[in-house]
Amino acid sequence: MKRFLSLPVLIVAAIVAGLAAGIAASATGLHQVVIDWVKPLGTIFIALLKLVAIPLVVTQLVLGVASARDLRSLSRLGGRTLALYAGTTLVAITVGLLLAHLVAPGRALSPADREDLRGQFAAEVGTRTDQARAVRDRGPLQPLVDLVPDNVVRALSDNQAMLQVVFFALLFGVALLCVPTDRARPVLDLFEGLNAVFIGMVKLILYFAVPGVFALMTACVAEFARDDPSRALGLLGALGLYFLTVVAGLLTLLAAIYPLILRFVARVRVRDFWRAMIPAQLVAFSTSSSSATLPVTLRCVEDDLGVPPRVAGFVLPVGATVNMDGTSLYQAVATVFIAQAFGVELGFGAQLAILFTALLASVGAAGVPGTGLVTLVIVLEAVGIDPGGLALILAVDRLLDMFRSVVNVTGDAMVCLVVAAWEKARAPG
Repeated sequence: MKRFLSLPVLIVAAIVAGLAAGIAASATGLHQVVIDWVKPLGTIFIALLKLVAIPLVVTQLVLGVASARDLRSLSRLGGRTLALYAGTTLVAITVGLLLAHLVAPGRALSPADREDLRGQFAAEVGTRTDQARAVRDRGPLQPLVDLVPDNVVRALSDNQAMLQVVFFALLFGVALLCVPTDRARPVLDLFEGLNAVFIGMVKLILYFAVPGVFALMTACVAEFARDDPSRALGLLGALGLYFLTVVAGLLTLLAAIYPLILRFVARVRVRDFWRAMIPAQLVAFSTSSSSATLPVTLRCVEDDLGVPPRVAGFVLPVGATVNMDGTSLYQAVATVFIAQAFGVELGFGAQLAILFTALLASVGAAGVPGTGLVTLVIVLEAVGIDPGGLALILAVDRLLDMFRSVVNVTGDAMVCLVVAAWEKARAPG
């Protein structure tokens, strides 16, 4: 445990060293060397986390469902989980809308900067728009169709099919509840053994966290600044107010709303929660992926916060797919920012459209980098804003993706603790 507790300090050091190395590489024109020779180490780290994510989700969910006393208690657990996720997402979107109107970052963007950004990122906007239209043009019941895998092997081999994996694991666990105990017991023993092995794999993968995080941060800075650090400063200068508005909204969730819920609903000491969640938050920051961070989040919540696997194994995998508080807040701020930059007035009806479209768009969004941009196009079109406005925020989106991934992971863990409190399932301490 002492070795694990030292991990946050080492990861912070890796982040700082990666930032410095990335800036140095950009200033000396070695950014391409970093991309070719350093970034692959970070890619390997993310791949290792994804490697164990789906097997761990399956074993945890099956064991969690099978340990339920009956189907009634299972449905209660699922209902509470989904209701809390929807509630926190709506709160996040509301905070984003209020801050965006209060600060009005779009009015600070000059017409010259606006046209320059549109020219630089026109190609990527086209790609994201095509992806969003493919999602939007699906039938109204297509999300339900996509929920049910027609080939479980294919679903288990695709990290972006997490909802299908969750569905299969839930169905498998419910079927185990219906099987006589003497026949179900050997299967449960197998899954308990597999779960222990996958947890051991997570511990081994975390030994690679420090070099992996260093590589990810170095590559992120090098790709952002390229061979001209002044370019990065110029982009941050033009979009600085928008960037700070999103970060302020994310900090509001982390420093105000989540602590209040933890203290008065979950009855958890906020200090204990932050201490336990630091490793998962730092991994989420460096990988920009709530799905890749899921194995670390499970370990933090179960080992250090006392949530039993039957609750954490159900709530966290579902949250990694359907609960995107940070992404939803960012979409609200980005929509208002783009509208202000184009001089578009958003009435009360448009605000409600943003609220509910962002909520629906977050459900089923894959917890991987860049997904928020695709769903943002859907939100923009829902309120009649040109999706080409996406170009105005692409310059700093990769940086913001890191911050909102932290909030996504933290929100999942917070809801998990609330559900555990309501289920009276959390170990004291």
